[in-house]
Amino acid sequence: MKPLVLFTATALLTASAAMAQTTPDSTAAAAAPANPLTTYGFVDGYYGYDFKHAATNQRPGFLYSHNRQNEFTVNNAVIGLRYDNGQVRGALGLHAGTYVSANYAAEDQVLKHLYEAYVGFRPFKKAWLDVGIFGSHIGFESALSKDNWTLTRSLMAENSPYYEAGARLTYEVSPKLTLTGLVLNGWQNIRENNQAKALGTQIQWKPTDKLLINSSTFYGNEQPQDSVRRRRYFHDFYVSYAATDRLSLALVFDVGKQENEQRGGKADTWHTGAAFVRYKLADKWTAAARAEYYNADRGVIISTISPVAAAADFKVQAASLNLDYAPTSNVTFRVEGRTFHGRQPFLSDRNGNPTRNYGNLTSSIALAF
Repeated sequence: MKPLVLFTATALLTASAAMAQTTPDSTAAAAAPANPLTTYGFVDGYYGYDFKHAATNQRPGFLYSHNRQNEFTVNNAVIGLRYDNGQVRGALGLHAGTYVSANYAAEDQVLKHLYEAYVGFRPFKKAWLDVGIFGSHIGFESALSKDNWTLTRSLMAENSPYYEAGARLTYEVSPKLTLTGLVLNGWQNIRENNQAKALGTQIQWKPTDKLLINSSTFYGNEQPQDSVRRRRYFHDFYVSYAATDRLSLALVFDVGKQENEQRGGKADTWHTGAAFVRYKLADKWTAAARAEYYNADRGVIISTISPVAAAADFKVQAASLNLDYAPTSNVTFRVEGRTFHGRQPFLSDRNGNPTRNYGNLTSSIALAF
């Protein structure tokens, strides 16, 4: 633990010179807003239908958002407050829905309905130090579907952190470069599951108004306290590009490695990639397509955080097509078709037989304010 403490302290001291995160509430030093207290809300109601999957309302276990089928329900309903007077800031948001039930299943009941809860201040100009629960520094997609190009989340987004608990130090080096350093309870943990803290970094570079490049890292031991230590190393990279006023492109690639349960054994590695294309068809209509894959030795992360020797590899490809209609600026109706194909069976069909193929349809109406 001592090396990790020293590394953490060094990271925080280094971050104090040049670190920040580009989230909507973490822009550089600016004049205090006229009203520092704001409210926000979001509701995402949906209906989905699965093809060639077990006769249950539950979608496969590696899907957490919009994870119910043949059922009218709510993926995520959020209501919150944010305060920012330019020197001090904080946020408190509550949420509920099928996403919360699935993705926060391991959290305490008293904490699982906290969407965000943090407080921060400026230790010096252009820097923020925040402590609490906040959105993940990892990934191209967020927990709110309104912020994403596609309705459902990619496999890489579903199986990497949506939220984090800890401390983050941010600094805007310039309007084009933002850096972040974090000390966390773990890989999407509100409550700590062992005595080891995790570390994270993020670099966001926007060389032009049309191009954004992101690099995020994570390091930590995510095994329960009474389990053998398996250190995890992870890197998330994505680039998005607004080619024209109508056409936008994005590429995302994640790679991670986790130590084997046997000291000196071959580490479990996973890597996953996705390509997104979004095109504005008309003032109120937008289409998006996504192609992706996910490869995980012994199903590490996507099937279990502690794979055993006999566990099967997870190798799946998927594609989706999305159509959006926005009758007003704060309401969006979305329909998406999605298909999955594995190199070997990865779930059971309605007859209980192993299958390599799976498909679904999902529709949603979302309101944001």
